[in-house]
Amino acid sequence: MRYVAMIVLLSSTFAVGAPVRADDPKPASKDNPKARYEFKENHDPDGIGKFYLGREIAHVMGFQASGWLERTEREKEEEPGKLLKALEVKEGMVVADVGAGSGFHTFRIAPLVGEKGKVLAVDIQPEMLDLIKQRAKKEKVTNVEPVKSTEADPKLPKESVDLIFMVDVYHELSQPYEMTEKMVASLKPGGRMVFVEFRLEDDKVPIKLVHKMTERQVIREMGPFPEMEHTKTVETLPWQHIIIFTKKAAK
Repeated sequence: MRYVAMIVLLSSTFAVGAPVRADDPKPASKDNPKARYEFKENHDPDGIGKFYLGREIAHVMGFQASGWLERTEREKEEEPGKLLKALEVKEGMVVADVGAGSGFHTFRIAPLVGEKGKVLAVDIQPEMLDLIKQRAKKEKVTNVEPVKSTEADPKLPKESVDLIFMVDVYHELSQPYEMTEKMVASLKPGGRMVFVEFRLEDDKVPIKLVHKMTERQVIREMGPFPEMEHTKTVETLPWQHIIIFTKKAAK
């Protein structure tokens, strides 16, 4: 989420976040945890120097930028209404907004799930969760539940969630494998995990490189989780992919 909008794309001398090549290292497996991450001293200044499957992990946006998350221009830049349509939220669902930030999307989802549903606003920063609590109280929203996560655990109960979505978040996770493993476990059979990421394939998207991902890279990073099937990618947003995976029913 820490990116600069409406500026010329910053150039980089590092091959960070480039599309996956055939000679890239094989995906880390659950049986080979030591092969998951690589650390480099020379790296993109907008990244943390930690790499997962050839991709550098980006710095996290701090709570100090929460006002920027609510900027009026975001409606035009990201068209959140189209995202809501693609998410296909139904009444009564349990939806987890992982990396909820200030709740920009959380409070758009809340009326869709209704009184019988629930939106879990997951974030690692307590200051962001405080903003969500304050807004929920002010607007008398009773079906939003703030959840304090860690770097490696979203703190979601096993097989309890119908839909997990992350908007400009996944590329910032410092422990992407561990977080994904926990998120997959929290999904009900048939539940969906949705990655909304700025398109690295499109050099016209005015976002720094480490804050963009290719569809192919997202699919690659879901490789260690065969229970998750890539069901579709929606390309209706101006700058972002909507990449959707569905959890297979247990045999």
